[in-house]
Amino acid sequence: MPANDIFGQAILDFYTDNYTEDIVVHAPDFDDDTIPVPYLFRSFSDMPPLETKALALAYGKVLDVGCGAGSHSLYLQQQATVSEVHAIDISAGAIQVCKRRGIQQARQQNIFELHDQQYDTLLFLMNGSGIIGTLGAIDRFFVHIKQLIKPNGQLLLDSSDLSYLFTEEDGGFWVDASMGYYGEMQYQLSYKNKRSDWFDWLYIDYNTLQNAANAHGFVCELVATGTQHDFLARLTLATDTP
Repeated sequence: MPANDIFGQAILDFYTDNYTEDIVVHAPDFDDDTIPVPYLFRSFSDMPPLETKALALAYGKVLDVGCGAGSHSLYLQQQATVSEVHAIDISAGAIQVCKRRGIQQARQQNIFELHDQQYDTLLFLMNGSGIIGTLGAIDRFFVHIKQLIKPNGQLLLDSSDLSYLFTEEDGGFWVDASMGYYGEMQYQLSYKNKRSDWFDWLYIDYNTLQNAANAHGFVCELVATGTQHDFLARLTLATDTP
């Protein structure tokens, strides 16, 4: 992940009324894109349907992974079906703002360094599969997640299927297999003359996610699909999982 706290600085600037520009996303084979910083502070009514669906399904003790400015956690703290919310992010600036916004349990934490806790709901939103990094790391992801989820718990994760980028006009699909899985991306962020290190980010299609989940004893359910080749999946531990 980025060495410089790009997200944290942008979130802090917006919260302290120093917002002047947005985060720029760089990718080797694509034009630059932007992440509007105000969007990170959106209310429930401004969230896309996949997110509101995920929040409606959340219950019990919830872990909001990659919480950013804390919009999801703030909403969940007010829901009767949620007993407590733990918000984590690797960004120190983001966690500082989360605490100032009123999130009761927020801390700077890498999900892969979290141990000795279990949750009813694990929440990975805003292309939450990205945190996995590469398809080769998905086994590590599921092995670790299995330690954090209660026996009757759930993992809610959204992602996008990037196959449309490689679909030709006649409907044919072609990718260079030697280049690896087509959903593996590399990004760099820039903000106010600062740049992050390059980092890996994984977009995964539903079938690939389902196959990997099943291999690790999870049942994977397609909950909803969006309008931008995105989807929300719900994963639960199979009853016969050791």
